[in-house]
Amino acid sequence: MGKKKAGAAGAAGAAGAATPAIAALTAAGAQFTTHAYEHDPAHPSYGLEAAQKMGVSPAQVFKTLVADVDGVLTVAVVPVSGSLDLKALAAAVGAKRAAMADPALAERTTGYVRGGISPLGQRRALRTVVDASASGHRTICVSAGRRGLEVELTPATLTSLTSATVAPIAR
Repeated sequence: MGKKKAGAAGAAGAAGAATPAIAALTAAGAQFTTHAYEHDPAHPSYGLEAAQKMGVSPAQVFKTLVADVDGVLTVAVVPVSGSLDLKALAAAVGAKRAAMADPALAERTTGYVRGGISPLGQRRALRTVVDASASGHRTICVSAGRRGLEVELTPATLTSLTSATVAPIAR
C-alpha cells in the first residue's frame, strides 16, 4: 500500500496532528498503520480515490456511511467497490426502514467531514454495522478521519473498538 506509518507517532509524522480516530486507536493500544495520500477534490469518489492512490483493491478499502435507521443514526462500513443495501442494514439491526442520513447531520454527529468520516473516534459513538466481506481480508482500510488519510487495521480490531455488528449489508 502507499505511504505507511505504524502507530500514533507515525500517523502524526505522516499527516500532521492525530485525528480523533487515530487517538482512539492509540488509546486502545490497537495495532494499525496509517496511509496518507494527496487528496484530489475533483475525484468523483473518495473511496475509489483512496484505493487507487494506495494501490490496493477497492474490496479492501471500506467507506463509512451514516444512515437513519428507524430514527437512529447508524454507521455502515462497506467496501468502496460496492454499495450499501439499506434493507439489509435495517434487517441487521432489527429495524424496519433505513435511509441515508442528511450529510450535515452526519458531519455534526460524528465530528468529521463527508469523505473523511471514520467509524472510529466519533464525537458521539453511533451504532455500527460492518459488512461481512471485511472478515475475508487480513486487514482493511477505513478513513482515519480526514480526506487523504486512511488507517489499516484488522477487521476484528475495527469491530471490537466500534462494538459493531457484522452482517452482509453491501451489494
